[in-house]
Amino acid sequence: MWIEKLADGVVRVQTPIGPRYVMPSFRQRVYLIWMFRNFPILPHAVLTRRQQRLIDRLCGEQRFVSRAYSDGMDEAPVIGTVERRPVISSEQWPLRRPTSIERDLTAEARQQP
Repeated sequence: MWIEKLADGVVRVQTPIGPRYVMPSFRQRVYLIWMFRNFPILPHAVLTRRQQRLIDRLCGEQRFVSRAYSDGMDEAPVIGTVERRPVISSEQWPLRRPTSIERDLTAEARQQP
């Protein structure tokens, strides 16, 4: 299986608008196979700076391909998946109401001298 990934593998990048498939060069495929050796899916945030730059460069080059081969007979093997989700700051989180247990604990804490 790793031979197919080495020959024709693509990297799946999960974006907010759906998955995109990027076709890396041979050298990049070798490095990516090593990068995904233990985990098939990695969040962008856990990658090293070098790995993040590689993924950003691949996406920036607009080398997106369709999942199927150009001849339509087979599907390209996926080397791994990078999750690129937008960073949500604490200001964007919706406010939540305290649960009944939290309200009870807060009321008990106020009553104790």
